Amino acid sequence: MSEQVKPRRRSTKAEQRAEMMEQILDEAEYLFSKHGLYGVTLKDVAKRVGVHHTLLNYYFEDKKKLFDAVFARRAEVTSTRRMKALDEYDAATGGKPTVEGALHAFLDTDLDLYIKGGDGWKNYAALGAQVANTPEWGAELMDQHFDPVVLRLIGLLKKALPDSPEEDIFWGYHFVTGALLLTLARTGRIDKLSGGLCKSDDFAAVKARMASFMAAGFLEVCRQRRQES
Repeated sequence: MSEQVKPRRRSTKAEQRAEMMEQILDEAEYLFSKHGLYGVTLKDVAKRVGVHHTLLNYYFEDKKKLFDAVFARRAEVTSTRRMKALDEYDAATGGKPTVEGALHAFLDTDLDLYIKGGDGWKNYAALGAQVANTPEWGAELMDQHFDPVVLRLIGLLKKALPDSPEEDIFWGYHFVTGALLLTLARTGRIDKLSGGLCKSDDFAAVKARMASFMAAGFLEVCRQRRQES
């Protein structure tokens, strides 16, 4: 006697709505990552999703609201992961972090998402680079979503470099985040300059080098400042 097939459970309206929201955010993320906020319309997103654009107006008041929702979705994930990694590193070192260790906790945890997270996270990486380089409104989004985790990193760097002026710590972070965001943008420039030896989407290669490189910069700046004083 053949085994009876259980009837498939029908999705609830809440589940259907959640699935639709994820699809909208995925497709909007793809388009925004390629064309930016001003190069995409709600109709463009609706066309990729396969729905009428009025549905997007129903879920989101306007395009900027949709953009903010796209950005916030993964920002929460990466901020939470990095904060946890920094807290765990601080505890593991008994409150005596090193510059390189703190940078590994901050950078590697983020880069792992782009290495393992598939095309969605790569699209978000490009989007994040755009936002960070848009002073009119991007800085506000970065402040809103990333200030707490950045200041947690700064706190660890101050512990690791107790005799260094605060401005050197902040400038060091500025250089770190600049390199990270250029990496996330994946412009392809390093591919051309290196004749294909390096690939702009090779986040694993970046992960293997960035924290050590940046830590050496921090330590050298601080050494020079001590010699000048």
